[in-house]
Amino acid sequence: MTNDVNLIGDFLLLSLGLLLSLVGGAIGGMLLAGKEFGYQFAASLGSLLGPAGVIPGIIVGLAILQILLN
Repeated sequence: MTNDVNLIGDFLLLSLGLLLSLVGGAIGGMLLAGKEFGYQFAASLGSLLGPAGVIPGIIVGLAILQILLN
């Protein structure tokens, strides 16, 4: 396996990070505000707001990885 970062791998990692942040946000929303707002509403809000902090971090991390490998 080489240390090659390409566009397909970047999109794969970005989509994996997006999916995991959606799931994590939904679980976090249900744990934090499930009783107050209802579990389904809290999960939908958590899954919408969960990726807000994750996606920029993933993009910056992939950019740093690309810079370090070149």
